[in-house]
Amino acid sequence: MPCSPPRRLVLLLCLLSGPGLCAPSATAGDPAAVDPAAVDPVAKVVRAFLEQRAASLNGTVQVTVAPATATLPPCPAPEAFLPGHGQPLAGRVTVGVRCQDAGASVRYRRARVSVTGDYWVTARPLDAGTVIDADMLASRRGDLATLPDQAVLRRDQLLGRETRRPLAAGVVPQSHQVRRPPLIERRQPVTLVAGGEGFRITREGRALDNAGLGGQIRVRLPDRRVVTARVTGPGEARVSY
Repeated sequence: MPCSPPRRLVLLLCLLSGPGLCAPSATAGDPAAVDPAAVDPVAKVVRAFLEQRAASLNGTVQVTVAPATATLPPCPAPEAFLPGHGQPLAGRVTVGVRCQDAGASVRYRRARVSVTGDYWVTARPLDAGTVIDADMLASRRGDLATLPDQAVLRRDQLLGRETRRPLAAGVVPQSHQVRRPPLIERRQPVTLVAGGEGFRITREGRALDNAGLGGQIRVRLPDRRVVTARVTGPGEARVSY
């Protein structure tokens, strides 16, 4: 039966072979090999912050925090925040971290947020001016981070909307490609309604814009004054004072 080499010989071979050959290897049970956030307090805070913020995306969230690009001093009581305005929560994200140290330093970490969930695509080509119904949409499932920034993910936000431009089959409608069907069109006669508790006043005018239900519209009165109102129905808008 073969025997193991003496421990002294093993150590000698390690010294002669150079660094790295006999270094301890990471194993599946080693947190550093599985999850960098387990040994990086800042990465741990960033990951928890993004997981909490992305919970509203209605999907299975996976957050990967990139390693720090430089060796930095410890960051006491790190507090994560999203810099800028309107930064998407899916895809590549930059997170700011405030440190409660003497200089109140701020550092930044990069991360990727993958959200696996359901979304909707056009089931067939749609012409411009088409009012979308349920038969025109098909469900898909995938990483929401790969979709366009203005993708409309909820079906109820697509049903009843009108396409602004032709859409090919299999595309994800975006917010700028759909709109509420206009209930009032430019140059159309409009009944303006104003009132409060116990009284109601109506006047006739002419629309200067197109607008759907709930949209704002400008209306020119017979005396040439222009007022702004909110569309409440076909040919009707309400003025708020």
